[in-house]
Amino acid sequence: LEESGKVLTMRGRVMPSTLAQVVLSAEVLAAGDSAGTDRVVTVRGESNVGSAGGRIQRVYLEPENPPAYPGAIRAILDADLIVIGPGSLYTSVLPNLLVPDLAQAIAGAQAVKVYVCNVATQAGETAGYSLTDHVSALRDHVGRELFATVLANSTFTGNRPPGAGVDWVGLPRPESVDYRLVTRDLVDAQYPWRHDPAKLAQALVELVAS
Repeated sequence: LEESGKVLTMRGRVMPSTLAQVVLSAEVLAAGDSAGTDRVVTVRGESNVGSAGGRIQRVYLEPENPPAYPGAIRAILDADLIVIGPGSLYTSVLPNLLVPDLAQAIAGAQAVKVYVCNVATQAGETAGYSLTDHVSALRDHVGRELFATVLANSTFTGNRPPGAGVDWVGLPRPESVDYRLVTRDLVDAQYPWRHDPAKLAQALVELVAS
């Protein structure tokens, strides 16, 4: 990446949010029974949450208060930029933020904090979701103030996202948001329902610089 005539590089290592043995569980609004009554069922296990077949209401960890990995806490507090997403909202993004000490470290960090919303919805997790729905789910689980900046794609051309229940993540009206919304062309030219890594990285660098 180039910024102001300088070539920027990044390096690092992957660290877990916790070393504890945890199970991701979810409360899912299942389809109505023969009487047309909807019901909330509990689903346990990451692979089962995404294939439960209903609208996810809440996800949580069992146990709910696992200790955060110390190295991850140090990295967060030392960071200049903290990015959450893109990725599966309920089975990839949120589970890490449900580790209480890790979420508290993000809240207390001085870094620029950005939530990167997915380009397209995900069948089984976010079918029919707009950007507003993604942000609402994030806030419902970890609070309003954790990520005050949202980076979202603004280009909806080319091949449509493949698969039933998959569509573009629509943008809200600018006057309806109470956070900093930054939109850019972030799509991959060949697979426009995915992020282009170089475009996304450049947008994040610009956010830090600004």
